[in-house]
Amino acid sequence: MKSEVLNVTGMSGSACASIVTKALKAVPGVEQVSVSLNANQATVRFDEGRVSARQLEDALSQSGFGVASAKAPNSGCCGGCGG
Repeated sequence: MKSEVLNVTGMSGSACASIVTKALKAVPGVEQVSVSLNANQATVRFDEGRVSARQLEDALSQSGFGVASAKAPNSGCCGGCGG
C-alpha cells in the first residue's frame, strides 16, 4: 500500500469535501481516503499495483477539482525525512 497527499484546489465547503471523498473512493484500488477541508488536502491510501497517483488526480479533475501538487507523507521511506 502507498499513501499520497494531494493538495486539492477548488474545495469551498463540506459538500466539496464529500464529493472529493466519494470520487477518490470510487477509484478501484483505493483503500482509504481522508479529506482535510482546512488544509485543502486529501490523503489517499491505495494499492499502487492497481492505481496510480495520476489516476487519482484524473478522478478529482472529472469531479471538478484540481490538484496543485502531490507529496509523500512525512514518514517511512517515502522521502519525508529528506534522506
